[in-house]
Amino acid sequence: MGKVRTRFAPSPTGRMHVGNLRTALYAYLIAKHEGGDFLLRIEDTDQERFVEGALEIIYRTLEKTGLVHDEGPDKDGGCGPYVQSERQAAGLYLKYAKELIDKGEAYYCFCDKERLDSLKQEVAGKEIVVYDKHCLHLSKEEIEEKLAAGVPYVIRQNNPTEGTTTFSDEIYGDITVDNAELDDMILIKSDGYPTYNFANVVDDHLMGITHVVRGNEYLSSSPKYTRLYQAFGWEEPVYVHCPLITDETHKKLSKRSGHSSFEDLIDQGFVTEAVVNYVALLGWCPEDNREIFSLKELVEAFDYRHMSKSPAVFDIQKLRWMNGEYMKAMDPDAFYKLAEPYLKEVLHRDLDLRKIAAMVQTRIEVFPDIAGLVDFFEELPEYDISMYAHKKMKTSEETSLAVLKELLPVLSAHEDYTNDSLYALLQGFAKEKGYKNGYVLWPVRTAVSGRQMTPAGATEIMELLGKEETLARIEKGIEKLSACS
Repeated sequence: MGKVRTRFAPSPTGRMHVGNLRTALYAYLIAKHEGGDFLLRIEDTDQERFVEGALEIIYRTLEKTGLVHDEGPDKDGGCGPYVQSERQAAGLYLKYAKELIDKGEAYYCFCDKERLDSLKQEVAGKEIVVYDKHCLHLSKEEIEEKLAAGVPYVIRQNNPTEGTTTFSDEIYGDITVDNAELDDMILIKSDGYPTYNFANVVDDHLMGITHVVRGNEYLSSSPKYTRLYQAFGWEEPVYVHCPLITDETHKKLSKRSGHSSFEDLIDQGFVTEAVVNYVALLGWCPEDNREIFSLKELVEAFDYRHMSKSPAVFDIQKLRWMNGEYMKAMDPDAFYKLAEPYLKEVLHRDLDLRKIAAMVQTRIEVFPDIAGLVDFFEELPEYDISMYAHKKMKTSEETSLAVLKELLPVLSAHEDYTNDSLYALLQGFAKEKGYKNGYVLWPVRTAVSGRQMTPAGATEIMELLGKEETLARIEKGIEKLSACS
């Protein structure tokens, strides 16, 4: 086998599912780890499922995630077209289907819906058509007569009914099935379009694909792919079937989960690099159990032989943790650029948003967490005065009231509302009164924030609020405490 060539072959049917993103990522990593080529092919033969704008989503997602393709509809590497509908229009698939007919490996089927319905059987709880090879036995004259009369037809694969077929997968090993289990799947539909399975085999061969990466739901179709490769006399690619991705309840990840697609996750405030990193670990684990990787580091470390057969659980809490680690390590300017829209959504007063962003950068896991941490800057929330009581600081509602009353005139007379100046002022006040710093800072922070937990200390909050707002909030605290004393 020469240069490694992999492909990502999505259908333009909507947002990119996490499973599709993982397939694209693994195909990219396999190719790049070996210094090979990563191709993009658009599989749009199922015209009924085509969604307007889905093609743009595919390009946008690959660009955002850094999965740069070497060949594709916009980068002809000599194997184009890279869009299946364009290949179909050129008569490519019909040509190869007819080649199989000539070899006796496929045949025309003219059965109408009524006859096909009569063949329905219940298999594994599903009602499916198990075709009986009826049209395989038509004479050449009968076939030509029907074709000349314009009778609608499909072209079916002619699979044997005896013996076995074995195919090999890098993760699951050799798998053997009885040929009696293989239905004569349709290769060319009545509208002239190839089926997904047939177009896949033809295109993978013609594009020189050496490694086929796909979900393990395609394991059951693989024997039929093997039969097609054998029928054509083509070399089979290396198969790499990825394990199923489930949610935390071990059910297949679905749109109802709310985080089934890449764009869902970005909309929920995850950063692209963290999503790519996490998706890489859904079915693959490095030898050293490391968890944080850049895309470049993934290329160096990825070995598909260390993929798992077991279903991978999409743990949203684990992704949140990983996302938080990425945010902590992010350049402050880059973090601010991403955080700014979330800050502006809740903060409309004249505030230094950069300073607030710096306060929350190491305290959040996803961007929407920002709102609950900073909304008190916009407006003092209603709060219970029991928050003034803190055992460690040895404060109570009564001591807090006394401290705030003593401190109010000191703060009113002070003009420099920078953090350092305010901290020195409160520290000096505490020393003069014989108080510990926390004894003073706790009631002040409670009064200016109305929150048990804040992203910054009392004086950092006061600097951002400014003198007027700070004094108004401390007066409000005194008022609330006095009403209950």
